[in-house]
Amino acid sequence: MRRSLALLAGVLLAGALAVPASVAGSASAADGDDGFTIRDPRITESSGLAASRQHPGIFWTHNDQDQGAFLYAVDGGTGETVATITLTGVGTPRDIEAIAVGPDNRLFVGDIGDNDGVVWDHVWVYELPEPATLKDQSVRATQYVVKYADGPRDAESLIVHPKTGRVYIIDKQEQGGHLYEGPDGLSASGTNVFRPAAPVDLWATDAAFSPDGRRLAVRGYFGGIWYDWNGGKLKRRGRLSVPLQGQGESVTYSTDGTTLLYGSEGTESDVQAEDAPGAGGDSSGGGASGSGSGADGAGAGLTSGAVAVGGLVVLFLLLRGVFRKKG
Repeated sequence: MRRSLALLAGVLLAGALAVPASVAGSASAADGDDGFTIRDPRITESSGLAASRQHPGIFWTHNDQDQGAFLYAVDGGTGETVATITLTGVGTPRDIEAIAVGPDNRLFVGDIGDNDGVVWDHVWVYELPEPATLKDQSVRATQYVVKYADGPRDAESLIVHPKTGRVYIIDKQEQGGHLYEGPDGLSASGTNVFRPAAPVDLWATDAAFSPDGRRLAVRGYFGGIWYDWNGGKLKRRGRLSVPLQGQGESVTYSTDGTTLLYGSEGTESDVQAEDAPGAGGDSSGGGASGSGSGADGAGAGLTSGAVAVGGLVVLFLLLRGVFRKKG
């Protein structure tokens, strides 16, 4: 993947601007809701993040390209991997970009990336039960074939509604993409067609539902937007306070819905915490609300001043050509 320039630029920009990320005051360091560092040297391209509901303080992640279909259970208190899950019953993954927890502690994994600009006529979603016991083990998964109603596209965001279990994908486009809705129930025996349901005003690298299913957080490399779910008819509420990271790839809500945790690729990458907008009646979102589009993928939700904004705009323009096919 053409990501080395993005990683370097993100690191340099973060160091130059030195913008600290705020930490949710109500979070507990013991359960990882204050953020943590992923210590496992095998995890160098953490592209998805999901907080476990069955195992408090555990976060599921994965590499986007690995030597097999692996999931890692990371302890948010220590940053150490406490279990490695090997998926069986699936083919060789191409580009795993996202993970989400659905109803009944089901894990959904999105093998939905475009892997260096290769256009796939179909992608895959894997579903498996979250293990009741955290230990190294193999778990059989169900593999679903997915196609988009309007043709192939790159995507890095897979979400599963915590109440209905319906699966959605958000495609990744520089000028903003779309929320794609899957069928009411995925079929393992045929092709599952995902159809565009609502525009998303962001160059999205990940997304997450709040635990009650009422809010949707979507992040990009340098910003984010949150929406009222509104039955799938998204209502934009405001910007997210996304921390500056080397290469911002993932987001998940804490299990109580008060915190958003943001992850990044890289060795010993940091997962950083921010207050979740809309929780407890807060509707500010950490930034100005509005209905802008496209350009928010470069700068929405920044908590720094004008210098940071200017720097990000310049960086966006420099990297524009690099990311046009793949981030």
